Amino acid sequence: MSLPEFVILRHGENEWNREGRMQGGLDSALTEVGREQARRQNAILQTFGVQGWSWCSSPQGRAMATARIAADGLTTEIVPDVRLREIGMGDWAGMQRSEIAEQVPYLFETDGLGWYDHAPGGEGLVALEGRAKAFLADLRGPTVIVTHGITSRVVRCIAQGLPAESFDTLGGGQGVVYHIRDGESRLLS
Repeated sequence: MSLPEFVILRHGENEWNREGRMQGGLDSALTEVGREQARRQNAILQTFGVQGWSWCSSPQGRAMATARIAADGLTTEIVPDVRLREIGMGDWAGMQRSEIAEQVPYLFETDGLGWYDHAPGGEGLVALEGRAKAFLADLRGPTVIVTHGITSRVVRCIAQGLPAESFDTLGGGQGVVYHIRDGESRLLS
């Protein structure tokens, strides 16, 4: 898939991230740390130079709040796109990771993130990959994308020609900015 250049941001820390609670389609407010991470993303983007680029964000509150802060002085138009929402966590939404690990310890026997694909009533990687591919197919030029941890990793897998199942081998972190160009990804700092 040939794609235009883009940068992808993960939202800043929020209350439930701090508590180790799974959100999926649920939401919680950015913490002060999260707001500072978004301000740092803004500084990175100011230096990198994204003036004139399109901006798209997950419509979920934590992503839109991050996008508004990160876009300060760069754009006033941020287009929400439901295809950028976080992977649906089904019955695990609102639970702490430790509670999930108690229920299904065998899913946590490795250090990977593959357990996201096993949430009862959850979306799963195949569906997430489908909507991420549809989003990327609609990109028409350089774009700033604001999304979530798992969604960001799957988008980057697709852009780099990796299978979606490789998502847990890619770097993550809150408040990060990755630059994707010609199938290559690099962390901006």
